[in-house]
Amino acid sequence: MAFSIPHYSKDIIAREASKILLETEAIKVDTKNPFTYTSGRVGPTYVDCRKLIAFPHARGVLMDMAASLLLQETGYESLDVIAGGETAGIPYAAFLSERLNLPMAYVRKKPKGHGKMAQIEGHLEEGQRVLLAEDLQTDGGSKKVFVNALRDAGAIVEHAFVVFHYGVFDASEKNMKDLGIRLHALTTWPLVLETAQMTGHFDKDTIQSVRTFLNDPVQWSLDHGGKGEDTDAT
Repeated sequence: MAFSIPHYSKDIIAREASKILLETEAIKVDTKNPFTYTSGRVGPTYVDCRKLIAFPHARGVLMDMAASLLLQETGYESLDVIAGGETAGIPYAAFLSERLNLPMAYVRKKPKGHGKMAQIEGHLEEGQRVLLAEDLQTDGGSKKVFVNALRDAGAIVEHAFVVFHYGVFDASEKNMKDLGIRLHALTTWPLVLETAQMTGHFDKDTIQSVRTFLNDPVQWSLDHGGKGEDTDAT
């Protein structure tokens, strides 16, 4: 049975999602002891949307808002299946499929190495309209593997959902356009920083440091003792 989905305006969704990410510390900021990323670069931010699955009340509100947003932006009868990208997108696909009363599938980064050698799990028929669900997006480059696998299986993929979109990298918009995907996100870095400033969650110096980092993460890393390779931050 589908959930009763409340209606939220897009502005309320962005603000409330930002508050929840800050309150649960799914978004962490430390300018004095920067985080080291897998690239060897350092930065003052760490985004961990996987953490949200441990907060049932917060994640429930987020998924209600996600369902409301998707119905507003994609239409009421425009999707047939919700597919989660391995691994962080799988729980969000499950939450959304329940609320939208739609079948769920999930997509591996590469085919399973035994048995059916499947890359997609669940039931997917040719021509079905699939929403790809993941936890977050930086530049969107990782979406290509999942989108291509779904399309190779005969699915129509025109929409993707994430809880958090960095919203500061030009490559993200280009990658989505090249893939023919419309991205739907609850909130972005600019909106989180606005919310943090209004609520006093971070002081002005911290907010300015994060903005400097997001404007030029490579230079910020070099200035704080990290590597300078130009690759995504988390």
